[in-house]
Amino acid sequence: MTEKPAITPEKALHMRKRAKNKKPEFKRSESWRYVRVKENWRRPRGLDNKMRRKIKGWPPTVSAGYRGPKVARGLHPSGYREVLVYNTEDLKKIDSKLQVARIAHTVGKRKRANIIAEARKKKIIILNIKQVREKAEEEKELPEEELKKEEEVKEEVAEPEKPKRKREKAKKLEGETENNV
Repeated sequence: MTEKPAITPEKALHMRKRAKNKKPEFKRSESWRYVRVKENWRRPRGLDNKMRRKIKGWPPTVSAGYRGPKVARGLHPSGYREVLVYNTEDLKKIDSKLQVARIAHTVGKRKRANIIAEARKKKIIILNIKQVREKAEEEKELPEEELKKEEEVKEEVAEPEKPKRKREKAKKLEGETENNV
């Protein structure tokens, strides 16, 4: 017996896309009949259920035949395998040619910054780096002059304005004191 040739990730992604196009949109049984029943897929379990029995004319049910190719399962759309990273030690296990990192959501700012720095040195792609970039770009956009102007504006607005009625009373009182003097 001869071995099957290995499928490249690009070809696997293409095959997965074709399989997904053929797959129908699975709907919950009787969801089209009753408003109270949502379309979210639920497996039909009734004894006489037509969808469970796969009777002709009824919508298709979820089955293994609609599954994508085994090679493409777990691949990111970029073609790499995702690896969840919690610290810089986890980066050492990543192969930069086949895998990409996703920083866990529980990781704090300091550790996240260390992971990003280490990943850049090793040329490892990080999928969820966007959040940190946005904050850095916002800080870069505002030069020092604009920051000073903003501080001056904040100082001017620092005095709270009195409500309209109290302002009117204050003006009347000021007018009376000027007349008395």
